[in-house]
Amino acid sequence: MSHSEFPFLEHALPSIKALQPYVPGKPIEELERELGIRDSIKLASNENPLGVSPKVIQVLEDGARGVARYPDGSGFRLRHHLAEMHGTGADAVTLGNGSNDVLDMLARVFLRPGDESLFSEYAFAVYPLSSQAVGASLVSAPARDYGHDLEALQARITPQTRVIWIANPNNPTGTWLLREPLHDFLTRVPTDVIVVIDEAYFEYVEEADYPDATQWLTEFPNLVVTRTFSKAYGLAGLRVGYALSHPVVADLLNRVRQPFNVNLLAQSAALAALDDPQFLERCVAVNRAGMQQLGDGLKALEVEFIPSVGNFLTLNLQRNAIEVDRALLKRGVITRPIAGYGLPNHLRVSIGLETENARFLTALREVLGR
Repeated sequence: MSHSEFPFLEHALPSIKALQPYVPGKPIEELERELGIRDSIKLASNENPLGVSPKVIQVLEDGARGVARYPDGSGFRLRHHLAEMHGTGADAVTLGNGSNDVLDMLARVFLRPGDESLFSEYAFAVYPLSSQAVGASLVSAPARDYGHDLEALQARITPQTRVIWIANPNNPTGTWLLREPLHDFLTRVPTDVIVVIDEAYFEYVEEADYPDATQWLTEFPNLVVTRTFSKAYGLAGLRVGYALSHPVVADLLNRVRQPFNVNLLAQSAALAALDDPQFLERCVAVNRAGMQQLGDGLKALEVEFIPSVGNFLTLNLQRNAIEVDRALLKRGVITRPIAGYGLPNHLRVSIGLETENARFLTALREVLGR
């Protein structure tokens, strides 16, 4: 676009003009419209293949009659339920339009031009996007075995560092940090630096030494832990997540939080999802079985993959993953190439239902000629 034709562009923030927008996974409807195919499956966005709890369906049907009214702007019932669940006060909870919303609030509150935002190579794309949007300087620490290298992160902390972002497990690689190393890292971070631990895939993790960072909130006032209902609870389309932090941090976040950012149906659905632990257990069991199914199938195809504790696997195809993705799309299978993360030969695939996993493996075998 020409600045002479649109002179107001001269006044747009340089940090915004330099942004590359986040690209979500391709919707099924878009693929079928483009290629004229039917019966596609989507294994691109780490969504819950079982959908949502029947209790969620019921409250959505019942709640539809109330959508003419604004939701509770404070999210009173949901915040208090989450506080009780985590053993905190409700004043430690910040609700978001998905956890991405809370991540964006954190950047707006704690970062400004000249400040440094620190994250790991291959970390979730929203960390640099939200940081760059407010004009902060981006600092990336090299990964270790595709995951967070805590020593490398610590070595890059400077007097200008204001926020450190850690995804545990990490998206898109599925790697995870253990309890003792992560706790030790927190003790070594300066107390004027905010540390965000993003636990979007927390519910899927069954490793014995995987930490629940919310248990450290009283020990580290500069710690913020984020969670989401988009993954294991299946509410991706409703957009509801939250942060747990010291109340003084939550107070600041709630000052920039948009009014009514979590809609009426999302609040009711989140409460219903929390009220059905049996459905959550089933989702975790299906994920466990699907992870084994995909892992065994990929080994049979001699395809390398990164060990994961999330609800996805990242494959090293040792060739251009975008080309493989295009061939899979023609077979009605949507996956996620991650060249944007600096991994041009890698493809992320979500754990689906047994039939979906089998279809992906068959399609991949055809594409790879194995």
